[in-house]
Amino acid sequence: MEKKLNLNKSVYELTNQYPELIAVLADLGFTEITKEVARNTVGKLMTIPKGAMVKGIDMVDVVLALKNRGYVLEGKMPDFARRKLEKRMEARGLNKDVGNPTEELDERTQLLKNYVERLSKGEDLESVRKDFVANFTEVEAGEIAKAEQALIKSGTPISEVQRLCDVHSALFHGATQAERIANAEKAVMASLNGKTYGLGIGSGIAAGPIQRQDGGDLRYQELRAIEHHPLQIFAMENEAIGEQLKKLRKAVEEKENLLDVLNYTRDLAIHYAEKGDLLYPVLKLQYGFSGPSDVMWGVDDEIRDEMRALSRELQDDVKVADQAAWLERLDAVITRAEEMIYKEENILYPLCAKNFSKEEWQGIARDFDDYIPCFIGKQPLWQEATPKQKVSDIRQEANEVRLPSGHLTVEQLDAMLNTIPMELTFIDEESVNRYFNDGKEMKLFKRPLMAIDREVFSCHPPKIEPMVRSIIEDFRNGHRNAVDVWNTRDGEPVLVKYMAVRDKDNRYVGTLECVQRMGFAKEHFEQLV
Repeated sequence: MEKKLNLNKSVYELTNQYPELIAVLADLGFTEITKEVARNTVGKLMTIPKGAMVKGIDMVDVVLALKNRGYVLEGKMPDFARRKLEKRMEARGLNKDVGNPTEELDERTQLLKNYVERLSKGEDLESVRKDFVANFTEVEAGEIAKAEQALIKSGTPISEVQRLCDVHSALFHGATQAERIANAEKAVMASLNGKTYGLGIGSGIAAGPIQRQDGGDLRYQELRAIEHHPLQIFAMENEAIGEQLKKLRKAVEEKENLLDVLNYTRDLAIHYAEKGDLLYPVLKLQYGFSGPSDVMWGVDDEIRDEMRALSRELQDDVKVADQAAWLERLDAVITRAEEMIYKEENILYPLCAKNFSKEEWQGIARDFDDYIPCFIGKQPLWQEATPKQKVSDIRQEANEVRLPSGHLTVEQLDAMLNTIPMELTFIDEESVNRYFNDGKEMKLFKRPLMAIDREVFSCHPPKIEPMVRSIIEDFRNGHRNAVDVWNTRDGEPVLVKYMAVRDKDNRYVGTLECVQRMGFAKEHFEQLV
């Protein structure tokens, strides 16, 4: 049944009509919507576009999220929101028609969508595959993604597409251009050795009536051949993950070191985190491929969570590995992880290769360098990666503090530092007080503003001054990086932590003192006992 959502109706009306909309809007940043009182009061006066303006939420993200969950948008959007939305969607190359999520599909995409729909309705895989082979000798990653996207837009929930994800890949196995090239190369080598080699789906079958290439697979092969390019590292990690999954299967067969091998295999979560941080958001927000991103991201989470659950169960009961149900679950999650390698190589990476700009790859390479390698050694930084900036190289602007990792207005920075639940003091390299934060809670240690620009030693009684001088001198000389001092105030434990502050070149620039009440931690752990 079509889910029509009128943007002129109040949030109160829409969430009563579609209760599941509460979670959707909350994920987008409408945090107050989860509170019944807010929905029953402000919600009666607020529409989604007006709420987005108040909360500073991009309506492009709102529209795409609602469309991807099968909602048909109706009603006239306020002019202030519509103009901004159309401009943003046009810049992203997306359909500007807010009220109509249906887009014209070419014949190939419509066929692919139809095959996946038939699978979703429970039709036998081989029956669908037969029709697929009759029409396609090869299919591009972009076409698979577009078909999956169209399926979601037509009303199929992402959770359902996610559930069918493994079945989808089974349909397309062996049919992408990249695989056919790889298989052809293997066939040549095999023939030289007097062996035969199957070419996968479509081998030996006449070309279907519809042909098109989008170049994503070939572009992926080009980029992964570039030394230290992010796609080369992703591919290397995939090969290593494949080898580790084989070791896990062997451990199951031999019933030796199963827990250790399983726990080590769980490090594939690092690879999944890299995709989640570096690839999915760009693919989804910049290029509108929210379907494939959300589906694969969800499967990543399921694989990671299932491996963690299996590990915990094995730790709790060493005999669980002899139970058929546990082993069956382990075999299933290994298979899903193997299938994910296939999906990345033949759908995700070609899709990224075709769409991402060189500048985006350069930024991804820079950020990739911060991750722990997944089953491979640390790789050198791609020579064309965007260099990390030093704060001294950044031009500052009026009323804004620009840093290598972001930028804030002076007001935002002040509010953020005052919100941190600890008392902060910064002492510069000359041992002079330069900053105190000013939180709302009663401070344990008074810090008069008159002490700013005075030497820190003048703020301590004579019996404490030698210790303070010793700590700072050790920091300056590199002998220590941190010192913890525990004491008690009014019966509550307090941690005073002194830390050496060093710049990107490891040069000492000062000392940070953090004072934190620790009563909350004591209460927490006492409840656990």
